[in-house]
Order: sequence, then C-alpha cells, then structure tokens
Amino acid sequence: MQNDDKISLEDAYALQTPEDNVALYRHWAETYDVEFARDRGYQYPQIIADIYARHAKPADTPVLDVGSGTGLVASALQEHHSVETQLTIDGVDISPEMLAVSRTKNVYRHLFEADLTQSIDLPEKQYGAVVSAGTFTHGHVGPEALIKLLRLCRAGALFVIGVNGTAFDQYHFGSHFAALQADQHITPIEFIRVQYYATATDGHAADQGYAALFRKT
Repeated sequence: MQNDDKISLEDAYALQTPEDNVALYRHWAETYDVEFARDRGYQYPQIIADIYARHAKPADTPVLDVGSGTGLVASALQEHHSVETQLTIDGVDISPEMLAVSRTKNVYRHLFEADLTQSIDLPEKQYGAVVSAGTFTHGHVGPEALIKLLRLCRAGALFVIGVNGTAFDQYHFGSHFAALQADQHITPIEFIRVQYYATATDGHAADQGYAALFRKT
C-alpha cells in the first residue's frame, strides 16, 4: 500500500495477520484521526468512554486501553464531564506509528507495543478497568485475548469491551463470554448496542456492534 492511497474500512476488515495490522496502520496513523474518525463521525470511542463513566467506581483505575490506537478512547475519558479527576490510563497497541500519534496527546501514563494475539507481557492484577473500541473486530483481536486481559486485572475490575457486530458471531465471542461467565471468571454481562458512525454515508454507515459490560469476579 502506498502512502498516497486513501485507506478504507474495507482495507482494515480485510486484515488477516498481526503483520497485516502493522503494515496497514503504519500508513494510516498520520491521517487516521481526520480521514477516518472525524470525516465519518466515529463516535464509538466516545460511547465506550460514556459507558465507563456511567458505571465506574473510584477503584476502577488504572485503566488499560486495549488496542489504544491514536488515543481516541483515552482522550474521551480524560475529557469526560462525569470524570472529576484525570484518570490513570495505560495503552497497548500493535502499531508503533499509532502509539507515536497517541503519545503526543498526553493522555496516557504508559504506552506498550504488543501483539494481543500472543502473550501479554504486563504485570498481573494491576488494573482496575479495561476499555476497548475497534479492536475486537475482523482481522484484529479475537475472544481468546479476553482471559489474558482478565489476568492483568484485580478482582472487581470493570470491563467495557466493544465487539464488532458481525465478528461477534463469526469468531464465537458469545460462546467465549458464556464460558467465562460459567466458569465464574466474570459477572453476568450487559450488552449495549453501539452505532459506530454519526455522519458516514457509505455502505458501512449503519454498522453496529456491542459493548460488553461486566466485571472480573
């Protein structure tokens, strides 16, 4: 892919491997906030931040932003009118270029470059919450990462995890969530329907997903 090619959502949904992700976001990082987020009215990060703010308790920190990208979720969290003090947020993403953009926004304590489909080399039982928007989707991260994220959190940690609507069935998120709940790793889940875009006009304008809201037991 060339730098002067405008990257589309189809390019992102066509990804198949971690290497594909690294290559795509290497070229997309500099224009992502404008060409994708602003121009499409990408409201998904704000919705995830809103859900966190409605349900968070004082102990639900530090926050781990999974697939943190250019920092859209963290920015929304730090600016949220319902959050009275600045949150302590760490971000993890596979793309060094996306992390470089997010670093300029000064919304994170620490940023980690990691492939979430592999082992996650972060301290266990350190986080009070996990948030994610746009990561559990086609060609990105599957439900197998959920148990790894739970290990990083303290008991009672709040999770607000966005899952793409069609990927939910394709990658069997439902059965993974059911197993985690049946094995008493998590509390019963509340699913909240999410409309991704406010102003998009293409074939993906009506795309939706789910925000899975639960706590680690």
